[in-house]
Amino acid sequence: MSMIKRLWKEEDGQGLTEYGLIVGLVAVMGLGITALFKDEIINLFDRVGDKIAELIPASGEEV
Repeated sequence: MSMIKRLWKEEDGQGLTEYGLIVGLVAVMGLGITALFKDEIINLFDRVGDKIAELIPASGEEV
């Protein structure tokens, strides 16, 4: 019985569990936001890629 009482009062893993829950919540929120703004994110990367492509000369052209 004393072993059960001791295990019940131990709080060593409590902090780690709380951090794990926070990381899980942040991951779920990140996935939700990504799914919500999927089209805007795709458009952003497309625009950035187009701007980079404009700066790089096509193969065979002299700089």
